[in-house]
Order: sequence, then structure tokens, then C-alpha cells
Amino acid sequence: MRLDEVDRLVKEATKDYEEKIKDKDLFEVVDEVFDHSTVMTIIELYRRGIIRKINGVISSGKESKVYYGYDKTGNPLAIKIYLISTAEFRKSIYKYILGDPRFEGLKPKDMRSLILAWARKEFKNLVRMYESGVKVPKPLACLNNVLVMEFLGEDRMRYPLLVEAYGELTENELQHIYELILNELEKIVCKARLIHGDLSEYNIIVKPDLDIAIIDVSQAVDINHPNAPEFLKRDIENIHRFFSKEAKLPLENPEKMFERVAPCLEKKKEDS
Repeated sequence: MRLDEVDRLVKEATKDYEEKIKDKDLFEVVDEVFDHSTVMTIIELYRRGIIRKINGVISSGKESKVYYGYDKTGNPLAIKIYLISTAEFRKSIYKYILGDPRFEGLKPKDMRSLILAWARKEFKNLVRMYESGVKVPKPLACLNNVLVMEFLGEDRMRYPLLVEAYGELTENELQHIYELILNELEKIVCKARLIHGDLSEYNIIVKPDLDIAIIDVSQAVDINHPNAPEFLKRDIENIHRFFSKEAKLPLENPEKMFERVAPCLEKKKEDS
């Protein structure tokens, strides 16, 4: 979308305001993500005082782009905008929504309605994890296809992913990170009552103080999902594979970790 088109949309959306919002005030970068509906959504978040400015891409993927921004007091934000994507993406996410009791009765009529449900799903997952003490970005708002979160980084640069950072870490530091991840995985299952479903070195952030954060939780499912045990085993095997084969740590059998959290899985199912 051209800047003049964004300017027109912004002016139309704010024509009843005494103080107009201009594109140069809100948007510093504009690309194909900012279709008419997304522009309107961001303007509404501006009106609510949640977003003050967007000015840089943090990361880009098949389902979304994440932008750097600020709130009205100057605090940094991560602003995730979900794309109205391909049919292949639609096919890949159905397995995480269908069967999740929180989404019973969902019958998306088109790709847009499915993406909006996907955005709400990630926000709800973040809230459940955050309130359960899991180390995730603090969720701030979700409207339509836009999710606003705490920014994890410094000087407009996000902290590195595990896959980016591990080569600079000692064996003891890697062992420490591994134990932190297992602790967070256990909290996700036993406290948040969720299964991440896609846990790997690509969605774990490593902070300078050797703490971590789990990101990209859109696909996380409730523990009552019929595929929950399968997804949990895959999460554990992914982490074990990375630390044993890539980071070269001597680790116990991954089945030990599954046995550690499986009782929580069964207990929560009984309590539901």
C-alpha cells in the first residue's frame, strides 16, 4: 500500500476527531501488511491509547509480521500483524483449532475469519501462560488481526533466539538454559493447562542474563485437545534433539521428561 493511500485512509477514519492522526505520526514503515482493514484496526488501537507509533520490522514469517513500536508513554512494543495467508497455511493451522474445546463451534467462512480466530487464540494462550507464571511476553491487547505485546530486547533489537545464541554459550550455560526450558514446559502443562505444540530453538528467546522467554504460542492447545499427548511428546523431542545433537549436551532419555509432566496432564483432564 502506498503512503498516499494510507494517508487517505487515516484521514477518512479520523475526520470526526478534533485532532487528526496523520500517517507520519503513526506509521513510519508501510508495506503490503497494511491493507484497509489492518489500517483501521491500528487506528482504533491508537484511539484506545495502546499504540502510538509503528516504525520497524522485527521479524517476518508465513503467518505474520512483527513490528517494533511504542505506546503513548514511549514504552517499546512488539506489534504482531497476522497475514491473510495462503490455503496451505489454513490447512496447517486447522489441526490446532479443531479439537480445542475453547473453539468448539467455530466454522470459519473464509480465510480472514480463520486468521482472526488464530490471533485471538494466541492472545488467549499468552494470557493463560503469563497469568500462570510462564516466561512469555506480556500480552497487552488483541484487536482483529493485530496482537500487541511487551517487546523483549534492547535498542530496538530483539534478544536472540536460542538457535542464534547457542554457539556463544558454554556447556554450563547451555545446561542452565536447558533446565530453564524444561521448567517452563512443565509450567505450561501443569499450570497453564496448555501444550505449546511447536516448541523449538526457533521460538525461545535468550536474554543477556541467561534467562529465557517462550514466544509464538498461537498453535498452543488446551490439554483436553485430542492430540495433546502427541504434541507434548513432539515438544520434548524437539528440545532434546537440539540440545543433544546441536548443542552436544549429554542428556537423559526424553521419555524422562514426558514422565515428569504426564501426571499433570492426566490430573488436569480429570479436573476439567
